[in-house]
Amino acid sequence: MRVLQEVTEAVRETADAVGPAVVGIGRGFGRGTGVVIADGQVVTNAHNLRGDEVAVVFGDGRVAEGEVAGVDRDGDLAVIAADTGGTTPVEIGRAGELGPGSVVFALANPGGRGLRTTVGLVSATERSFRGPRGRRFRGGIEHTAPLPRGSSGGPLVDSGGRLVGINTVRGGGGLIVALAADDDFEERVNALARGEAVSRPRLGLAIAPARVARRLRRAVGLPERDGLLVHAVDPGGPAAAAGVEQGDLLVSAGGRDLVRVDDLHAAISDANGELRLTAVRGVEEREVVVSIEPIEPSGADR
Repeated sequence: MRVLQEVTEAVRETADAVGPAVVGIGRGFGRGTGVVIADGQVVTNAHNLRGDEVAVVFGDGRVAEGEVAGVDRDGDLAVIAADTGGTTPVEIGRAGELGPGSVVFALANPGGRGLRTTVGLVSATERSFRGPRGRRFRGGIEHTAPLPRGSSGGPLVDSGGRLVGINTVRGGGGLIVALAADDDFEERVNALARGEAVSRPRLGLAIAPARVARRLRRAVGLPERDGLLVHAVDPGGPAAAAGVEQGDLLVSAGGRDLVRVDDLHAAISDANGELRLTAVRGVEEREVVVSIEPIEPSGADR
């Protein structure tokens, strides 16, 4: 009984200390959660947004009309500028100090429908997960604190009430995966708050699923081969400048065989300024070198 009393007290203390900084994003069922991380600044997941203006609902019922200061859609992170009314921001902690078995608390205010606070344990760190635009990220915190629908964008805090993650996706078995609040997280949040775009290395390509590539090659009498089919090319992108064309089959990148799109993402992440691709056009195989200095996001997917 003593242990249960201590857990109950810890949940209540966390709710009292952190709860006022937890806000609803939008109004009504199915919308998200956010957290005040500085005066006038709210962090949430990018997938919670429905335009440049958003209602921010505080625990006391006050509604502030916020405006998106910056958004990183590939990284599923956004900062909203809003009148936080003197709300004490949550303190950013050290996600890197967490390990399996660490006690964490998850908080949410789904669509402004009231505060939820749950407790759980870290089940794993450095988990990979896929963002809303298909890019796979490493470094996620997987935990057991249960959350209802509309909780994405809310804070994951440690036993001291410090922010260690932003709850983002629901994994298998009811587990939740959170974006880790590490040094990179702080840098991204600060840049977004200043209205700066987050630049990521990109090729300027849209990729068709591997099964589509096999089916199309079979349909035109070409031998089947593992690879990623180029569905579209951004005319102003790095891949186009290197000579990659729609219909090319990319079979390797940076010495890495390409079977899934995650293989290409990994090769781009590991590249240092340029990436060597092996492309098959019909039956002809050739190598191209693509310059992948970070560029501003455009309409292409990778």
